[in-house]
Amino acid sequence: MPVVVVANPKGGVGKSTLSTQIAGYFASRGHLVMLGDADRQHSSKLWLSLRPATARAITNWEVDKDEIAKPPKGTTHVVLDTPAGLRGKRLKEVLKLAHKVVVPLQPSVFDIYATRDFLDELAENSHAAKTQIGIVGMRVDERTRAAEQLRTFVESTGLPVLSYVRDTQNYIQLIARGLTVFDMPPERVARDLAQWQPICDWLER
Repeated sequence: MPVVVVANPKGGVGKSTLSTQIAGYFASRGHLVMLGDADRQHSSKLWLSLRPATARAITNWEVDKDEIAKPPKGTTHVVLDTPAGLRGKRLKEVLKLAHKVVVPLQPSVFDIYATRDFLDELAENSHAAKTQIGIVGMRVDERTRAAEQLRTFVESTGLPVLSYVRDTQNYIQLIARGLTVFDMPPERVARDLAQWQPICDWLER
């Protein structure tokens, strides 16, 4: 059972957006998907409550915020939205479950510096756990100097950049309806799906 963990110790970087979209992708492929939300704000859990009955099913995984155990049986793919401040012992516990870790990162100096030490810790612990790590640039306008700073930083980490996801109202509007780009007619979200394709390919490896 593949377990994908979405993690970054900084709040507001797009963890819930990324988690819900990944869950939506797996569901669109016909998988039995479970989405866990260990964040105190429970944004992913709220999103699940908004998801219409006509959309492909995604099951809620009730996660204890103090202790994350193995996901229950009866599913094929699991996505875990983690809280800000995930470090140390708690991070090691999560990595024992994870097959892949996706790190959302915004093109901001504050976000970059807040994430630097976490990436080092993640790389060190994931090596022992044999967990794959990928970075996704969130809300990126590739024409800006901030986007260039993000690329330079990510290249220095030696970790793969899966894709850069643009800053668009599509995600805000879809999240408010419990939906993802994978629930929409492809022609309506063609640009977004193109940015997601490298992420989807990596998730399937």
